[in-house]
Amino acid sequence: MAKAAKKAAKKTTKKAAKKAPAKAAKKSTKKAAPKKAAKKAVKKAAPKKKSARKPNAAFMAPLTPSATLAEVVGSKPMPRTEVVKKIWDYIKKNGLQDKNNRRMINADAKLKPIFGKDQISMFELAKIVNKHVK
Repeated sequence: MAKAAKKAAKKTTKKAAKKAPAKAAKKSTKKAAPKKAAKKAVKKAAPKKKSARKPNAAFMAPLTPSATLAEVVGSKPMPRTEVVKKIWDYIKKNGLQDKNNRRMINADAKLKPIFGKDQISMFELAKIVNKHVK
C-alpha cells in the first residue's frame, strides 16, 4: 500500500512540473544568478595557495653502487631513484617477476649476490638497494 502512495505522489509532482515549467524556470534563473555572482566574488577574494613543495636535494644526491650492484645498473654514481628504476628495468627485461605472485622477484645469477636469497618481495627492494650504495 505504501508503494502505491509513493507512485501516486510521483505522478502528481510530475504533472505539476509539466503544467508550470515556464514560471519555475523564470524564478530559478532570477534566484540563481545572484548566488553565482556571490560565489564568484568569494572565490576571487580567497588567497591563492602556492605550491611550496620543493624537491629535496639530498634525495637526488648521486650514490656509488657496490661492485655486485654495478653489474646490473652500471658503475657510475646515480640517485637512489635511478638505481631502483634500473633494477626494475632489468627485472622486467629478464622476466624475473614471479608468475603467480607478481609482488615477488626471483633472483638470477646477477641478482642473487645482491638479494642474498632466491626470492624477495618488491617491498624489500629499497632496503636491499640501501645496503649496496654509498
